[in-house]
Amino acid sequence: MRARGEDKTRADAPEAESLGAAFWKSAHVRMPAGKTSVHLRVDTDIVEWFKTRGKGHLTRMNAVLRAYVDAHK
Repeated sequence: MRARGEDKTRADAPEAESLGAAFWKSAHVRMPAGKTSVHLRVDTDIVEWFKTRGKGHLTRMNAVLRAYVDAHK
């Protein structure tokens, strides 16, 4: 994103230390227990983008929403 000019991070922001390959090898997505079924209208291109990444597109969409909520707490 930074190379494309899409990163809104300040140029003088410090870089985070790498977590290392070992961390990512054992990392797991944790989903909270309990789900609520909703009808949600989403832009077609957004849904198609998630679908092109394979099975589980709704789970990944939920994970993105979870990350957004967690980041704004």
